[in-house]
Amino acid sequence: MLKFKKTSLTYYACILFFTTFEIQNENDVTTNQTATKKLNMKDKTIDYVLRATWQAVSRMYNEEANKYGATMATGFVLLSIDKENGTASTALGPKMGMEATSLTRILKSMEERGLIIRKKNPDDGRGILIYLTEFGKEKRELSKNTVLKFNETIKNNIPDEKLQHFMEVAQTINDLITEKNIFTDNKQQPL
Repeated sequence: MLKFKKTSLTYYACILFFTTFEIQNENDVTTNQTATKKLNMKDKTIDYVLRATWQAVSRMYNEEANKYGATMATGFVLLSIDKENGTASTALGPKMGMEATSLTRILKSMEERGLIIRKKNPDDGRGILIYLTEFGKEKRELSKNTVLKFNETIKNNIPDEKLQHFMEVAQTINDLITEKNIFTDNKQQPL
């Protein structure tokens, strides 16, 4: 049986299948209720909301891309390649935040489907530039319109002020992570 102190909120973060559960004070969880009751979005942790929202967006993009025999990752690559001048293969991974092995698989598949071609970089004989084919440019336009449609729908349903706050919060979270300002105490005990 779980016991909680009445005087304060108690949070237990349990990593189970990468899911975060939040348990509040004993008034919320009685002896006859389970600790895993469904919580409102406002009761979730920040990382849970970010992860759940991104998974929903990712699923939506993949469902849309699947209609055209593609994936969200393929669309992302198409949008990341300069449609006129091509893009160095070594620049794509960092630009997209993708590991080289995953990117290599996607590029190979895209080349087999006729979306891209690889050419030696004239400025660096060891480097490779990735160019969109005409078919790739068509699919890039489709990917671009899909992203624009998503953004337009969000902007039509959320006031500008709230979107600005969202962007500011997201930037602050990214800055805190990038600058390694979250887990600064290296003397933590192992789990």
